[in-house]
Amino acid sequence: MTGSPDRPHHRIGLVVPSSNVTVETEMPALLQRHREATFSFHSTRMRMHTVSPEELRAMNAQRGRCIDEIGDAGVDAVLYACLVALMAQGHTDGVGEHERTEQAATAQLAARGFGAHVVSSAGALVHALRATGAERVALVMPYLRPVAELVVGYLEAEGVTVTDWRALEVADNAQVGCLPGHRVLGAARALDLAGADALVLSACVQMPSLPLVQAAEDEFGLPVLSAATAGAFTLLDRLGLAVDLPGAGRLLTRDAKVGA
Repeated sequence: MTGSPDRPHHRIGLVVPSSNVTVETEMPALLQRHREATFSFHSTRMRMHTVSPEELRAMNAQRGRCIDEIGDAGVDAVLYACLVALMAQGHTDGVGEHERTEQAATAQLAARGFGAHVVSSAGALVHALRATGAERVALVMPYLRPVAELVVGYLEAEGVTVTDWRALEVADNAQVGCLPGHRVLGAARALDLAGADALVLSACVQMPSLPLVQAAEDEFGLPVLSAATAGAFTLLDRLGLAVDLPGAGRLLTRDAKVGA
């Protein structure tokens, strides 16, 4: 599919953990709602099954191969789709790992003559929170507590105050993709949302939450984001496309381009 003068076409590259099945479902479901452009999706995989610091480091070491592979598809943008893999690496010299990864992948593609935009799920969440002006957030995460604490620490190092959070303590990434919506919403309902500017219903691209975002926003009365909606928002922003994806929370119904 190549699009038309009225609806230009964009190829989206997805770099995903081998056990992840959710991002390849939720990202197309979101971007296919766009009224002004069409999209196709092209994936490459990094081996990872258990969400542990050791496996996350081993997975990140596969980045070079995956970026080369996805570059061959001539994509317009790349989503490096594992939020915790980067947040678990933290910050060095005041620079977050999402910035290092995005810059390294961009340079790798540029060296081969490709000009694709590179977005990471970690960077997308930070970007989306800043774009909404959310300085105080509550989180729902699937991770074991020690890994969840790394995510909290990463966001706080980026200037975001985490007011409350819940970790569902699931280590097997395949099982994360099977978590039922009622369990995710139950964790959200257990949060103290007083003083929070926004709720991140799923701080993980593997934990399904897209069908819950709008309902949760209606229930809780504050902006609700997920790793998926933040990723879609940032991809549209980088591609210079209007943000207008109905039915997935107010982040994606701004009907305007948002600057970095």
